[in-house]
Amino acid sequence: MSAPRVAARFAALGLASLALSGAAQAAGSGYRVLDRISGPDGGWDYVRVDSVSNRVLVAHGGSVLAMDIATKALTPGLAPGPMLHDPLPVNGGAEIMVTNGGSASAVFIDARTGAEVARVKTGVGPDAATFDPHSGLVLVMDHVAGDVTLIDPKAHKAVGSIAVGGALEAAAVDGSGRAFVNVENKNEIVVLDIAQRKVVARYPLAGCDGPTGLAYDADGKQLIATCDGSTVVLAAPTGKIVATLATGKGADGVAFDAKARLAFVPAGREGTLSVVAVGKGKAAIVDTVPTQAGARTIALDPRSGRLYLPAAEYGSRPAGGGRPPMLPGSFKILVVGK
Repeated sequence: MSAPRVAARFAALGLASLALSGAAQAAGSGYRVLDRISGPDGGWDYVRVDSVSNRVLVAHGGSVLAMDIATKALTPGLAPGPMLHDPLPVNGGAEIMVTNGGSASAVFIDARTGAEVARVKTGVGPDAATFDPHSGLVLVMDHVAGDVTLIDPKAHKAVGSIAVGGALEAAAVDGSGRAFVNVENKNEIVVLDIAQRKVVARYPLAGCDGPTGLAYDADGKQLIATCDGSTVVLAAPTGKIVATLATGKGADGVAFDAKARLAFVPAGREGTLSVVAVGKGKAAIVDTVPTQAGARTIALDPRSGRLYLPAAEYGSRPAGGGRPPMLPGSFKILVVGK
């Protein structure tokens, strides 16, 4: 997420199988915060689960923080650099590609040693990234430039770009050559043909303010877009809206568990996690789980079904305005599950 949007949301700071009946909603989902793992001070952005190394990766405080899922041991200081956003495991988990907004680049590091392997130039303000298995390319969303940089992760080189326009946030791919990108300042999803390097459709998101998180439901061929105070589910082939749900404010991500048919929407401003049951052509909130104010990004471990959300505690908002200060020693990685 862009620094201005993060600042605005932080200034306002102060979840079962598929069941859509009212009885299921009343029963709750069984999800809760299972653990809070303390880490070093610093801000953060996207969080990822690297299944190969069994670690959680967080773009945190000017470097990447890795947490061993089994032992909870932390390894800070990987890939240091200004304005890091998304630590994406690539090349079968052998490397991590980190988007670096400060240097307008994507930095590849050795996942085991942390040593820099390569640095690839992107557009201005690289933010979210995603891997497309169909083309074998990584898509980097250049939030400021409004384009998508296409990178061959094996060759460590940019192979093209797609002009989109607007402030680009998270993206999802369908595995068949199309990508979907949230455009935060236009309240729309743009559909890309990766091979043809072009925009093929634009889906307006009625009832959505500032789309950030995006997930793709392959079975239902649906998109799940999280907005500031709502979540929109729509048909990926047509853009037809299936459901618009009232979820908490301050979302900056979404996780979709394809096995459980559940989407998880974190609300950083309210400190809650909405659990959304997703069926083909329908969706409903089945639970709202208390988490912690500030917990706005999220990652799912598909093996265990557990979720990981970075968070911290904040002091009072300064009299002159701006972001409230983070309290020393308060950064944690929340673990949510059953």
